[in-house]
Amino acid sequence: MKKYSVFNLFTNALSYHENWQRAWRSPKPKSDYDVVIVGGGGHGLATAYYLAKVHGVTNVAVVEKGYLGGGNTARNTTIVRSNYLWDEAAALYEFALKLWEDLSQELNFNVMFSQRGVLNLGHTLQDMRDIERRVNANRLNGIDGEVLTPQQIQEIVPLLNCSPSSRYPVLGASWQPRGGTARHDAVAWGYARGADSYGVDLIQQTEVTGIRRENGAVVGVETNKGFIGARKVACVTAGNSGVVAAMAGLRLPVESRPLQALVSEPLKPCLDTVVMSNAVHGYISQSDKGDLVIGAGVDGYNGYGQRGSFNVVEHTVQAICELFPAFSRVRMNRQWGGIVDTCPDACPIISKTSVDGLFFNCGWGTGGFKATPGSGYVFADTVANNRPHPLAKPFALDRFYSGALIDEHGAAGVAH
Repeated sequence: MKKYSVFNLFTNALSYHENWQRAWRSPKPKSDYDVVIVGGGGHGLATAYYLAKVHGVTNVAVVEKGYLGGGNTARNTTIVRSNYLWDEAAALYEFALKLWEDLSQELNFNVMFSQRGVLNLGHTLQDMRDIERRVNANRLNGIDGEVLTPQQIQEIVPLLNCSPSSRYPVLGASWQPRGGTARHDAVAWGYARGADSYGVDLIQQTEVTGIRRENGAVVGVETNKGFIGARKVACVTAGNSGVVAAMAGLRLPVESRPLQALVSEPLKPCLDTVVMSNAVHGYISQSDKGDLVIGAGVDGYNGYGQRGSFNVVEHTVQAICELFPAFSRVRMNRQWGGIVDTCPDACPIISKTSVDGLFFNCGWGTGGFKATPGSGYVFADTVANNRPHPLAKPFALDRFYSGALIDEHGAAGVAH
């Protein structure tokens, strides 16, 4: 048995993995599907998976212009939490967090979800008032949360500068023990493999160039490889939702902006939780490889560039060095930007549209990754049943006409 295993390993190494079993198929698109999902990121793949598993809708294609999980799913900092302020948002993110807790078992794929806890620092009296309000609201909704003193914070994060004379004095923090991080590409791969196992077609390197309508209803999508018919089209194209909506003659209340992050050289384990600060627009965690993963805020302009502005990186690194003086000599390895869609109320759109059979899931701003399982589940339910899932109902497009907005700028004001 050992000889066979060594021989098998040796031959696979020489074949450059060509003999390995494929995680999912690479089919040619069929002429017609019940549902075409535009966007092969985490949310789109999760939607396909739950459509197939929960609702039995398996004649589904996920159409991705690049490779699966290669957009914002690959360009975020992997933080997961549910401590949002308002009932509607907190319920949606808490539902997602509960799915996260069993996701590796659900997908039979290790998504490396690590519940290492999330700290939100307070630097001013107003910060602390907001933190206390949010923690109390969370606890009323059955969501874990505590308000910590500087002494308690120091016990959790010894490297954090909690001196009262520091540039950003730490007066306290909110603490969600069940929050943490996950591996972003593993989430995409797990959902892709799961969806494929139910017969969903995952079509990569195929760009949607138009949405065809007839008599007020969607009939399919135009792509760079030809027309694909569909009775329903579900668009999950973070960063490009406004562009895709325009293909159907719609205008969404979203703005697209670059969101920046950077990663350091690997270090020995020194930070075993997530530390965030709205006031300085920076946050930090340490990956399982030892890298310091640092996130910044969005740029002050609309755009689709995936690098962002140097001044944003400069400000964030300066703030992190003030909070963690021990990191001041750590070298940065790389920097990147993702493109986020932001809505006026810092909450997503999960909704039918005025075009029959056309659905949009977008506008997650800086909070899309943490919502991945919940977003896919409720969007799949909405698409399958042609009506909003109860958790998605508050996030319908018509709220921008009725004025029933859910202002989460306080809990989502920093990129995380």
